[in-house]
Parts: sequence; C-alpha cells; structure tokens
Amino acid sequence: MEQQAYYAIGIFLIIYALIVSEKIHRTVIAMIGGVAMVAGGIVDQETAIHHIDFNTLGLLIGMMIIVSVVSDTGLFRAIAVLAAKRAKGEPVRILILLSILTAVASAFLDNVTTVLLMAPVTFGIARQLRVPPVPFIIAQFMASNIGGTATLIGDPPNIMIGSAEKSLTFMSFIWNLAPIAGIVLLVYIPFYIWLFRKQIRTTPELKAELLRMEASDLITDRRLLAKSLTVLGLTIAGFFLHQSLHLESATVALAGAFLLLLLAGERKMEEAFTRVEWTTIFFFIGLFVLVSGLVETGVIAELAARAIDWTGGDLVASSMLILWLSAIASAFLDNIPFVATMIPLIQEMGRMGVTDLEPLWWSLALGACLGGNGTLIGASANLIAAGLSAKEGHPIRFLAYMKIGFPLMLLSIVLCSGYIYVRYLM
Repeated sequence: MEQQAYYAIGIFLIIYALIVSEKIHRTVIAMIGGVAMVAGGIVDQETAIHHIDFNTLGLLIGMMIIVSVVSDTGLFRAIAVLAAKRAKGEPVRILILLSILTAVASAFLDNVTTVLLMAPVTFGIARQLRVPPVPFIIAQFMASNIGGTATLIGDPPNIMIGSAEKSLTFMSFIWNLAPIAGIVLLVYIPFYIWLFRKQIRTTPELKAELLRMEASDLITDRRLLAKSLTVLGLTIAGFFLHQSLHLESATVALAGAFLLLLLAGERKMEEAFTRVEWTTIFFFIGLFVLVSGLVETGVIAELAARAIDWTGGDLVASSMLILWLSAIASAFLDNIPFVATMIPLIQEMGRMGVTDLEPLWWSLALGACLGGNGTLIGASANLIAAGLSAKEGHPIRFLAYMKIGFPLMLLSIVLCSGYIYVRYLM
C-alpha cells in the first residue's frame, strides 16, 4: 500500500479508539477525524463531500422532526397506560406488552427515540406498582434493537445499508428481516419471564390503583394528534411505495416532516428543530468523510480481497463471517462506524466477483443491529436507557447486564445463522 493509505489507517484507528473510549464526545472526535483526512491531503474536499450520504442524513432528520411533533400529543404515554391496563396491572404481562409495543414502535421510529419516549412512562408504571424498573428498561431497549432490525428506518445501520444499496427497498427490509426479528423477540420473551418474574411482584391494591388511570387523560392535544397520525400514515405509505414513486426514502421523510410542520404551525417548527439530534447528524458526517479516506486510498479494496481469500469467495462462508463479525464487534463497538466501514467492503467484494450480495447485506444488518444487545455499550438505545435508569436511582451495571444480554445476543445470532442459511444459501 502507498504511504497515504497508511496515514488513512492511522487516522482511522486513532479516531475509532477515541470513539470507543468515550473520553471525548464521539461527534467531536468523528468530525476531527474527517477534517484530518481532508487537511492531510488524503481526500480533497469535493471527494469528501461526495462520500457524505445525504439520503441517510435526510431520512434521520425527517423522522426526528415527525417524532418530536407526535410526542407532544401525549400519544406514547397513553398507549403505554393502555398496555398496562390490558395486562390487568400484572407486572410480568406489562413487561411483555411494553416490550412488544417498543419493538413495533422501533420498527417505524428510530430505536433511540422510542426508548426516550417509553422510558419515562415505564418509570411511572414501576413507581405505581412499587417494583424495580430495571427489568422493564432492559427488556425494552433489547426489544427496541430487535424491532429496529425489521425495517429500513428502524435502526441507523439499516438506513445506511439501504442508502448504499438502492435495490434494497423499504419492502425488501420488511420481507427479509421482519420474520427473523419477530422470531428473535418471541424467543426472548420466555427468558424475560424466567429472569425477571421474581423481581417484579406487586400487590392487588397497587394493581387496582393502576387500573383506575385513564389513558385518554394523557392526550394533551387532540387536533395535533389527528394531524400527526395522518401525516405519519402518509409517510409510512410513502416508504412502502418509494421505489414505484421513484423517490428516495429521505425525500419521503422530509416531505412528511415539513407537511406536518406546515399543519402544526410555526411554534412547533422552532421546537422540532431544537429537538433534532444534530450531534448524531454531524457524527454521521464525520464518519462518512473518515471512511472516505480508506476507500480512496484502496484500503477497503485490500480488505475485501483478503476476505475473499479467507472464504474462497464462498457465499455461505462470507455470509457467516460478516454476520458473526458484525455481531461480536457491535456488542463492544458502536455499530454505526462499524457499518460505515463494512458497506464499502461488501461493495468491493461485489466488484471482485461475488455475484449475489443480498445475503451479505442481510447478514450485516442482522449482526450489527442484534449484536447491540450484547453489552450496555453495544447500541445508543442501551446507553440512553441506562442513563435514564441511573437518574431514577436504579443504575444498570455493565457486567450484570452482560450476563443477561451477551448469551441472549449469541442465541439470536445462532437463530440468524440458521435463517440466513435456510432462506438464502441452501
């Protein structure tokens, strides 16, 4: 490799190590890494901008705006209380229903937003029943990672994959990933019951008190709710139809976001823009430029060639390598920079003779999304939920969670291995 390639590798490894260490905010580090690639002459500014995936950024911004407006209506709090009443105040049933609700919501909203919306309601229910909230929170952020696996818009790795490979439509993700995501969730539920049933017992009196709560009282703005649900429905329909409409998913999300802001009024627009997670957006920008240095200097092409050498170009071996590598790496590293590195590698493997890349894309999506359940640092939703729990006085310890999460994560990847092999490789 040329000297520029070694410089690119050095910058990438230093930035990645700093991101993992969490000593400095990951957005600051990623942007510094991107600037270093340009300032060091590894890529020029025009090339760097070309590598920024504006479809991913547009989709994230659009969905963040929509969710911020919908959350103001009280809808998510009302749904959680309805689920608790449906479970007749029984803590184990509430845990199961909230987990399923979180998984479904995370399929159509991003999983970080879903956790932020659900966690405060969960703490309130736990206080009402006088049970520890930690089992509910763990089950929910694990369910959010599972649900986010099922669709194009559910988890940032899927957004990145769908944007990189245009043939993978919104329906493609549902058709290929939703079945195994559903299976994993169903397999997890008995383990939740077995692990947590003794910790979340309550009294008949406390159950009765919870059942007296009215979900309708939690809806704060019914007119805005009607507008929000209409626009959200149109946006999701747009995702289903975006290929036949010849529209990118970002166009659909941004159209929905600004239609909702038009209907909601100027005051909501100001609030919505302040709630967009700009730190996440700039983190993505920095990563795209950082990875561009590896692409332009031929590092990714070299890694792809070695991967083909290891697997002999065999599709089964390549799929399993990507699935397990993605899962183990994503348990200990942030899955977003990992996926940003893997996408051009898979594309390069296609140029080197691997004719059917689809199993590799699904292996990457499953490994990156479900691998996040392995440890507390494996996914952003985990960290945010753990932080909220600590603020409530109920910290979730890294090793205590890993004893639960890592074996369940490995079980999910075993299931995914069988699914990938049977559906695509037999």
